Amino acid sequence: MAGEVPPVDKLRNLLRDLKPEARAQLLAELERSMSRGQEIPGAALVLKELRDSVRAANRQPDRVGNPARLFYAPIEPFLIDEPGDQAYQGRLSRASLEPIWAWIGRDLAPAEAKAYSDEATARLTAGDTAKAEASARAFQDLVVKRVAETLATVTSDDKGRRRVAMQVGTPRGLDDINQIVGILKSREALAAIAGRLPQRIANLAEEHLEAAKGLIDGSVGGKPDAFVYALILVMSRLLQPWQLIRLATKAADSDLATRISGTPYAVAVTIVLSEVERFVRQLKSDLKRGQMVEIASLLKDIHDAARGLRTEINLSIDSPWSRQLAAARAEIAGVLKSEIESMPGRVRRLLRPRPVKEIVLGSALDQGDVAETEALIEFVGTCRNYANELAINEMTLRTYSDLQHYLETGTSGLVEALRTAGASDRSFRQSQVDAAVRFCAKVFGQDYASTLAKAAGVAAQSERKAAAGAAKA
Repeated sequence: MAGEVPPVDKLRNLLRDLKPEARAQLLAELERSMSRGQEIPGAALVLKELRDSVRAANRQPDRVGNPARLFYAPIEPFLIDEPGDQAYQGRLSRASLEPIWAWIGRDLAPAEAKAYSDEATARLTAGDTAKAEASARAFQDLVVKRVAETLATVTSDDKGRRRVAMQVGTPRGLDDINQIVGILKSREALAAIAGRLPQRIANLAEEHLEAAKGLIDGSVGGKPDAFVYALILVMSRLLQPWQLIRLATKAADSDLATRISGTPYAVAVTIVLSEVERFVRQLKSDLKRGQMVEIASLLKDIHDAARGLRTEINLSIDSPWSRQLAAARAEIAGVLKSEIESMPGRVRRLLRPRPVKEIVLGSALDQGDVAETEALIEFVGTCRNYANELAINEMTLRTYSDLQHYLETGTSGLVEALRTAGASDRSFRQSQVDAAVRFCAKVFGQDYASTLAKAAGVAAQSERKAAAGAAKA
């Protein structure tokens, strides 16, 4: 319906209205459930929102595995909840943390890891957080030194590098530990930036843009590794993450891609494009699992990023950034095509008129099929809202028009079939009309659906009166 707040935004607003303590507690409970392998619908979106809000408030939630969590605290802003087989600049898969921690305790620094874990546990149990954090910093420094020593011994030894990578145990072993070392080496500068950034930046413009750029230049200017992580930190505070590219146009004092690419801030554009590719990868996964809540959120994020890149940067057709964005949009269209084009057929399969002989006495439509089809209609409606930037405009318009025409012309037949139904097919006809009402609510709005429901109610009442009259006769 026009003007209605999307369910994803309703969920986000609900989570943001929670008190900080409630958000932290909910985050801890969800992580415990996920660690036990429980499937929770919408968990990915809820976890993302909770982690963002907890991180923005500079609050460390009470979590399981405190010594390891304390060690990894500087890494938290750069973690993503995705498999670790794909490289994203400035990002690390959360799934990589456990095997890397095991490697540190088993191969890199076993005695020191045990001593740190015992000491940190004792201090946390005693409530001495400051000393526990000091222990974590000391152990971080030791790990940075040991990693450097370990990698130095295998610099020109491919077999040795492969051995270390296998010991680490993640899909991108050496890259992952180098990522962690890079963040830990820059932790003080990054912590200073995080402490001075606003918790949430609604619009990275004017004074916010000037302040963010000045903060980055003053803290990590001339340090390429720390520079990337500083940009990720800024992006984590943005309500519209794609706005990170404004730092690049600001640095170049131009929207020309050729000018931007010559500045250190060109990496901000690369990061945003990498985020778009990450969203596309996540979109594929969520489609396979039928996670429609997460999909709606992803489509909006992808749409906003693509539009921002196309409107705020003058991308020449043959530029690498332009080709990267075009490839992502084409991939999105390919991913969504089968889902979008299958929708009218699913509706027809459920609502098609059936002769009485095909209907089993007392049967009804499967409510699971109805709910899935209703969700698919809503999904296509979401795609329709973002169709232009996702390169699915023609496909979505054609599909949605086909559905609208079918519902406009087909529902009267369903109502009439209900009016004339007998005892053998009445429940099935009613279930078809009920499904049509739900579908129409998604396509035409609640008023239209209510009118259809009233017409169906009148039809059903007429049928009952006719049946009662026939029985008396």
